[in-house]
Amino acid sequence: MAEQVLNLQGISKLYNAGTPAETEVLHDIELAMQKCEFCALIGPSGSGKSTLLNIIGLLDRPSHGALFIEGHDTRTLDDKALTHLRSTSIGFVFQYHHLLSAFTALENVMMPMLVQHGFPTTAMRERAEELLEQVGLTRWKDNNAMNMSGGQQQRVAIARSLANRPALVLADEPTGNLDTKSADSVFELMRQVNKTQGTSFLIVTHNMALAKRCDRIIEVIDGRIAAAGNPDLI
Repeated sequence: MAEQVLNLQGISKLYNAGTPAETEVLHDIELAMQKCEFCALIGPSGSGKSTLLNIIGLLDRPSHGALFIEGHDTRTLDDKALTHLRSTSIGFVFQYHHLLSAFTALENVMMPMLVQHGFPTTAMRERAEELLEQVGLTRWKDNNAMNMSGGQQQRVAIARSLANRPALVLADEPTGNLDTKSADSVFELMRQVNKTQGTSFLIVTHNMALAKRCDRIIEVIDGRIAAAGNPDLI
């Protein structure tokens, strides 16, 4: 049986609970992802995708339901334990890469390891150099992020997301700010990491051409999962 990296059971999210302005954004979400899965999360603006991604990424807590990351029941964890689980099990890639512009590509990739351990080590540098080699940026490792192209910056962001060897990477419109050629290159890079390292990916995208190249499409409409399955059937 495949190992689960993510399991959501009856997840709901309410804002302004108990007041006249109470709004339920997510309704009884059931979702599981296995190790090595590469999934697209789609849906119109306002459908609840961002809220769902924030909950999966442990940036927000659900109002009801259970969320398991690599078998860990997050309901039992305090904020410190959640932060640790987030840093070790989940990587993040955003549409706007959020690199530190005054730092080099190498330093940006090292940052999650520095946050976790508190001080730089030779092992961290070697890990960052290895990741930059994997994303084809060894020649640019000492370049400041602000002096790199959009596609290169997003490759650095992908390398950074893998620094702590997470089981799951959450990518929020990772190609949305790129031209077609760069977007395809970044997508293929994530697919390569998925296949060679066994890292699971959940990618939020409005690009249906890219979504259909994923293993599975999960569609969210009005805070509910409307469909989840083979891209050819959605």
